[in-house]
Amino acid sequence: MDKKQLVDKVKEGMDKTIHSLQSDLQKVRTGRASASLLDDVRVDSYGDKVPLNQVATLATPEARLITVNPFDKSMLPIVEKAILTSGLGLTPNNDGKIIRIPIPALSEDRRKDLAKQVKKIGEEAKIAVRHHRQEGNTKAKASQKEHGWSEDEVKRANEDVQKLTDSYVKKVDEICSVKEKEVLTV
Repeated sequence: MDKKQLVDKVKEGMDKTIHSLQSDLQKVRTGRASASLLDDVRVDSYGDKVPLNQVATLATPEARLITVNPFDKSMLPIVEKAILTSGLGLTPNNDGKIIRIPIPALSEDRRKDLAKQVKKIGEEAKIAVRHHRQEGNTKAKASQKEHGWSEDEVKRANEDVQKLTDSYVKKVDEICSVKEKEVLTV
């Protein structure tokens, strides 16, 4: 393994962390309707628990409304129950053809709580990035023995991994800052 392969492996792990961060932040509710709020909702469909988006079409026709249109209309009560028991605090309205989910406005306290949650998710992502840095540094040290790297090569690899870490921590901060503004905006 050479230095470039080591840095690429660390970068790959950090990219996965950023992707995971973005996925986690999509699930944090803002004042606007987003179909991604329902990503974790599972529905009993023919004896199997499947994601809601596999049994229905999700749409956001208005800023504070999500519509759920099941492919099979007999699934309406099952989908409605799944949304009610999902723990999201949403109340679906079933009119026999489609389910409408109004998204209530967030209170100031709730917005602050969600902003704290965004910061917490960001901190967890930074910890994961630093963990990838640690793994990279450990592999560089091991390469000194296994592949005969000189101390200078190990030092350069550690410096490159640190630069990468700094850039990814900055990315995490930027992504979280945007989400925090989104949450706090009324």
